Amino acid sequence: MAGITDYVLRSIIREYSSTCLLTTEMISSEFLAQNRNQSDIIKLDETHHPISYQICGHKPFMMKDAAERLSQYADIIDINMGCPVKKVVCGHDGSALMREPELAYDIVQAVREGTTKPVSVKFRLGYTASEMNFVEYGQKMQEAGAEFITLHARTRSQMYSGKADWARIKDLKNNVDIPVFANGDINTIDDAIKCLEISGADGVAIGRGVLGDPTLLYRIEHYFETGEKLPPPTLEQKLDMMEHHLAKEIEQKREIVAIKFFRKFYPFYISDFKNASKIRGVLITEENYSKLKEHFAYIRKNYL
Repeated sequence: MAGITDYVLRSIIREYSSTCLLTTEMISSEFLAQNRNQSDIIKLDETHHPISYQICGHKPFMMKDAAERLSQYADIIDINMGCPVKKVVCGHDGSALMREPELAYDIVQAVREGTTKPVSVKFRLGYTASEMNFVEYGQKMQEAGAEFITLHARTRSQMYSGKADWARIKDLKNNVDIPVFANGDINTIDDAIKCLEISGADGVAIGRGVLGDPTLLYRIEHYFETGEKLPPPTLEQKLDMMEHHLAKEIEQKREIVAIKFFRKFYPFYISDFKNASKIRGVLITEENYSKLKEHFAYIRKNYL
């Protein structure tokens, strides 16, 4: 999730789970080639391992170069062929590659040549409902050398609308010999349980579900290890997490940059609060950290 799973969010998730596989935000191979000295997007803390560095692009030689450069940090190199965002697709990256399986094959082979680390590929059911080629596509990714694949159970045209069709993942699982991970609409422990039952997948990959709840990965892991369902965070805990998250962003970025960057996270942290839209309206317009802390204190006093 470009602009979402940054260094700070990954670090916060690590405060709860020391074993889950983290994934970086999506890194453009062309951006990386043009910004050789860029470090923010690839910044790593040793506690982040195991970690997958996720790259996107449509030029095999650039993808190979990106893999070579990132291998010193990564435990896994992940190729994003599932992003549905218009800007990415119009650049012939992300899920646009589902319409060019031969090029996708060449990209995976190029990345394999550029790294000794395991290579994974994430993709969708297809570009549209009439172009569901995910089984053949997954087989091609396996032939190209992918060690495992992740399937987001929607088409590109669906974006994030509707429900992820977990049953389709089973079709892929039954037709490849490498591990398959399920992705889409996994927001609770029960979602993870049901998804694995329906899909037969080897594991789950979670993206948007961690927004507003960085404990989710740990709680899912804990359930499968012990059978115990830990409760989701309370409103007070969510407020604590939100304040902690913002403070960490400010440590890494200039205050005003961090405050503006963080606005995208407020809806997720406060979604269960009474008058959430009113609270969000106040928070997203504030540019002063001291004032924000006053707002947080007010929320704590009046909404908990």
